[in-house]
Amino acid sequence: MSGLVLKLSPKERVLINGAVIENGDRRSRLLIITPNANILRLRDAIHPEEVNTPVRRVCYVAQLILSGDADIQDAHKQLLTGIEQLSQVLTDIDSREKLNEATQAVLSEQYYQALKALRVLLPREERLLAVQNS
Repeated sequence: MSGLVLKLSPKERVLINGAVIENGDRRSRLLIITPNANILRLRDAIHPEEVNTPVRRVCYVAQLILSGDADIQDAHKQLLTGIEQLSQVLTDIDSREKLNEATQAVLSEQYYQALKALRVLLPREERLLAVQNS
């Protein structure tokens, strides 16, 4: 049986298909077997006021799809456009790999996987912006 395995810390919250679920007092594992379920760890959620960089904006669009707060067709196009724009700036091999992973995930409507690939770029973007601002 395949699917997504979520490992949750005590009291950790996760959004699954629009429902907030909170783990109990112990660590646990959940196996999500429903294909294309929309899942978002709330500890990983980007709050609207934190959407202030290009990578964060693209991650936020993926997050809106996962939370059910965006029209999938419009957001799908926005994601692909955003990834394309990022690929014009983040040209190192590792970033390109993550952007390609994100693109393939979006094309196969695997938005959690797209978000996962894009989140790897956040520390890189932060370093680049720090260098630029110094």
